[in-house]
Amino acid sequence: MTPQEVFDVIKRDAIDIYNEEEFLKLLQSGKPLTVKFGADPSRPDLHLGHSVPLKKLRLLQDAGHRIVFLIGDFTGMIGDPSGRSKTRVPLTFEQVRENAKSYIEQVSKFLDPEKADIVYNSDWLGKMSFTEVLRLCGKTTLARVLERDDFQKRYHGNQPIGLHELLYPMMQGYDSVALNADIEVGGTDQTFNLLMGRNLQKDYGQKPQVVLTFPLLPGLDGVEKMSKSLDNYIGVDELPDVMFEKCMRVPDALLDDYFRLTTDVEPETFRPLMQNDVRAAHFMYAEAVVTMYHNADAASHGRDRYNAVAAGGAPDAVAEVSLPKGEYPLWKLVADAGLAVSGSEARRLCKEGGIMVNNERKTDPNEVFAGAEPLLIKRGKGKFARVVFD
Repeated sequence: MTPQEVFDVIKRDAIDIYNEEEFLKLLQSGKPLTVKFGADPSRPDLHLGHSVPLKKLRLLQDAGHRIVFLIGDFTGMIGDPSGRSKTRVPLTFEQVRENAKSYIEQVSKFLDPEKADIVYNSDWLGKMSFTEVLRLCGKTTLARVLERDDFQKRYHGNQPIGLHELLYPMMQGYDSVALNADIEVGGTDQTFNLLMGRNLQKDYGQKPQVVLTFPLLPGLDGVEKMSKSLDNYIGVDELPDVMFEKCMRVPDALLDDYFRLTTDVEPETFRPLMQNDVRAAHFMYAEAVVTMYHNADAASHGRDRYNAVAAGGAPDAVAEVSLPKGEYPLWKLVADAGLAVSGSEARRLCKEGGIMVNNERKTDPNEVFAGAEPLLIKRGKGKFARVVFD
């Protein structure tokens, strides 16, 4: 792609570019640019929400630019306060480094690891003297840091804000100084931190980086941003059948965004299908995603399994749970089979009609089963367990 084409694709999907004129000039300069992307490995798994900026990094990598994937092993011990209503539980350095191993492996699904640099910010932040920390803190004011929306809400809501959290934007910003980054990529929740890097580079006599921000992908609930903690995510490392089923659950209203931001399918291909047959469009999306992270055979198997389950069947491989012979109320069977995290959740699922036993819907959580013949229990659209009695 030409520099103009790269610019046009990124501008199409970006929320903000600080600023566009500088960005286009950099792309047209003909020199390899240093493109920074940072991640705090507070959790070991990446999901499709992370793929939105990562796919743009691959575009820049293919254009000949140097991608620096920064593992925030030092900042990760604090945890990014962006969007947080309370202080995170601190992680140990060892926990962060262990999570980082999985991150690096999963990032290889997006970037050519032979052409990307992986760095750790403990290499410079962990070596700063207290004098250097004080000098860094002198580059901004408390009033400026408290302009952040999440800090404002916590301050006015009398929620505690740790002093270490106030330092987080400065630390992330200093990463850009340490790397002398030309471009930094992130989500819209990172805007304040990314611009802090731009400002600190000026103070340290460097040319300010261009900042590219991309939208936060809504999760499968259609409300909150995609997050593993909210269980509304599609993990990039999930089993193909699970990934396929989750892709089929993408809300119709968000399918265009999911196609555009997480696949390489062109709009002229998926939009007509969405208008004429939205279910077929869901299948196209699921097959595109599973093929991207696994292969075409896995996508085909995922489609066959999904169709079988949707028709009332069960997949070939179902988790089997052995229980002693005896009488069991339905709610206990559901909980013991691992289809609910607690007895109260099992009761609720039964009352809401979310449980089927041997393809028959059951709504009485106290219905008793004698515990002789094996039972196939299904929760929702695609979670199964076979209970056998011995």
